[in-house]
Amino acid sequence: MQVNKVAEIQKTYTQEEAFNASVDYFKGDDLAARVWINKYAIKDSEGNLYEKTPNDMHRRIAREIARIEQRYPNPLSEEAVFEVIKDFKYIVPQGSPMAGIGNPYQIASLSNCFVIGNEGDSDSYGGILKIDQEQVQLMKRRGGVGHDLSHIRPKGSPVKNSALTSTGIVPFMERYSNSTREVAQDGRRGALMLSVSINHPDSEDFIDAKMEQGKVTGANVSVRIDDAFMQAVKDGKTYTQKYPVNSDNPKFSKDIEAGRLWNKIVHNAWKSAEPGILFWDTIVKESVPDCYSDLGFKTVSTNPCGEIPLCPYDSCRLLAINLFSYVEEPFSKDAFFNFPLFKKHIALAQRIMDDIIDLELEKVDAIIAKIDADPQSDEVKAVEKNLWLNIKRKAQEGRRTGIGITAEGDMLAALGIKYGSQQGIDFSVEIHKTVALEAYRASVYAAKERGAFKIFDSEREKNNPFILRLKTADEKLYFDMLEYGRRNIALLTIAPTGTTSLMTQTTSGIEPVFLPVYKRRRKVNPNDKNVRVDFVDEVGDSWEEYVVFHHRFRQWMEVNGISTDKNYSQQELNKIVKKSPYYKATSNDVDWLSKVRMQGAVQKWVDHSISVTINLPNEATEELVGKLYLEAWQAGCKGVTVYRDGSRSGVLISNEEKNEEEADTLTSFPTKRPETLVADVVRFQNNKDKWIAFIGLIDEKPYEIFTGFADDEDGILIPRWVNEGVIIKNRNEDGSSRYDFQYKNKRGYKTTIEGLSHKFNPEYWNYAKLISSTLRHGMPIDKVVELINSLQLDSESINTWKNGVARALKRYIADGTEAHKQKCENCNSTALIYQEGCLTCKDCGSSKCG
Repeated sequence: MQVNKVAEIQKTYTQEEAFNASVDYFKGDDLAARVWINKYAIKDSEGNLYEKTPNDMHRRIAREIARIEQRYPNPLSEEAVFEVIKDFKYIVPQGSPMAGIGNPYQIASLSNCFVIGNEGDSDSYGGILKIDQEQVQLMKRRGGVGHDLSHIRPKGSPVKNSALTSTGIVPFMERYSNSTREVAQDGRRGALMLSVSINHPDSEDFIDAKMEQGKVTGANVSVRIDDAFMQAVKDGKTYTQKYPVNSDNPKFSKDIEAGRLWNKIVHNAWKSAEPGILFWDTIVKESVPDCYSDLGFKTVSTNPCGEIPLCPYDSCRLLAINLFSYVEEPFSKDAFFNFPLFKKHIALAQRIMDDIIDLELEKVDAIIAKIDADPQSDEVKAVEKNLWLNIKRKAQEGRRTGIGITAEGDMLAALGIKYGSQQGIDFSVEIHKTVALEAYRASVYAAKERGAFKIFDSEREKNNPFILRLKTADEKLYFDMLEYGRRNIALLTIAPTGTTSLMTQTTSGIEPVFLPVYKRRRKVNPNDKNVRVDFVDEVGDSWEEYVVFHHRFRQWMEVNGISTDKNYSQQELNKIVKKSPYYKATSNDVDWLSKVRMQGAVQKWVDHSISVTINLPNEATEELVGKLYLEAWQAGCKGVTVYRDGSRSGVLISNEEKNEEEADTLTSFPTKRPETLVADVVRFQNNKDKWIAFIGLIDEKPYEIFTGFADDEDGILIPRWVNEGVIIKNRNEDGSSRYDFQYKNKRGYKTTIEGLSHKFNPEYWNYAKLISSTLRHGMPIDKVVELINSLQLDSESINTWKNGVARALKRYIADGTEAHKQKCENCNSTALIYQEGCLTCKDCGSSKCG
């Protein structure tokens, strides 16, 4: 069990103290500071911060790794671990390990992702609902989840219950999606991957499921495509679907035109960025764990971003190596890659990852102990407890790790190599081949010292293509593996590094730079002296534009004697970029076919998979998408996702048909406010303050909003169970307007709170009138939220109020609405849409609520 005691971590810091210290740590990068504080700094349920800068976090992690090291021969010291993880320079535990290692305030898993599944009775309602519960139980412990639906019988199949025939896959997609949206993970929604085999008779319905607006908004979806289907597409032939999908004697089968279904996949991906594609035969054939499929390691689905194919109840922890840090003399003519240091650190990274498995097993034991101590009956707790016992067993048997990289784009630029060029592809392959050989060598060495994973059997692996590739590249490594075994069943991945790359201040994962330089705006008072006004917006506010350089592009400028302080014109910036190694090497510049070929070449040295998105311009054709998918299959990719710029905005069909005239008009509200409005009550928390919003609705659309503190002397008291009522416009004796809120108590009697406008701070009330005015004139909700977010307010409390109002209104934004002028904090993409009020990135899948 974990030895940390809550008492050991006592000193607390205010948000301001931690933010200021972290901004200094990140050399002025306030976004990186905010992300670290919000996602990774230790805090308790009251919001108290126990870490001031990432150095505190790195010490915490190093201390715990060193504790585990004491169990084994030749242990690493805390200082040795700290030296390689500090400053995000070399080795970076990702996500859950960063947040959870040594954290006594959360009973949560250290695994980033899980896959679950059923055997035998999986097609029964009991089996399907068991998966639903397991999914929720994992998400509440901070994990992303994937599972496959190919076991569910097709629509119209006979069943022995009152329905008589099966409803098919799609209703269960919606059920699992809804469960995901309901789970909170420290301010985030859960993450879910749903997959199905192209062999399943309902696969076409699966492919179409997300094309209807508001449907399956809580899940990523991917189709498992086999080689036979791809060959049928290529040859223009028919393809046989059947159920059960892997049966030699199916209960049902039908022949389809492979090309027609392929065109639908391509069309939907072009139009909405989904479904993703998983080349399933390649995944299974290359999978080392599938050598043990009869022992429970048969791969069935992937995690939400697709980089870890997994068997049921297995999980994986992620760690990234910062490639940029191994470039010596970066951006100079003397630049070179320090392979000796790189190899040394890969071995350390794999050793640290193996230690993290032990830490995860402690966390799982703590979760099981928590379940045992909970007051519910054993019957209620049975599914959750068995889930974690299964996860513990898989972690003990396989000890799977997820070593990856970040900063590939910056590494190539620092060496003067153009991303996407043949030279760039060749060098990247050399890098990932080195990672594979050294990580496997470290796992073999660990097996010699610590013992191999429980079910290791070299005879089972002797024909695996990945293992044979290692043998060809390094025979000594292969024969050492035969002699000592291997500590870990599978080791490698390339995950989206999202927030990790914000803190390493580099490009993300294997991706090129998004933009080397871009502009931001800062609101200014035009009456101030010596102020520059570059832009005046539609409401008359003045803004100063300032240039933001990608961190490593700035470093290139400094190395080459180019000032980073000058106020450059756009023409001057274009000339500077043209001289740099980032020129024609951004995510929008890189040749798409080259990127697919690079992914396929690198995939040969990654035993799990690679998460990468092919970003296409809006004008890209469906034909191009199909060509890229076909090339990905032929190149040996395990999966691929395509995102066409703007493809998620305004393309999904609504449940209700609307005529063209209605579609082109703003929301039509009455010019005079009705005396009584139906109202939603929305509660939320900012920092430690509790807030409440009353939102008056017409036709279920926001018409006005009242917001302020809840449950204290300066706010409004209302029972926690009240979530709806009416707002009535009345008159005071002096003739002035008064807004009263009325709701029914539990006995059905009406209770009235008089004068909402007088219950809240006058400053909040005045801004609420302004916001309500924009609502009443039919401004789209997403535009109202943008307006609220752009308000530059004086005090911290009023800004907190502003954020709460925006959060309350976001829930009314239609799913699929594009978020303008914003970038994803994880991957810097502009492919942001609203889903259930949460801002969601279609490129990396990250979600931000509030």
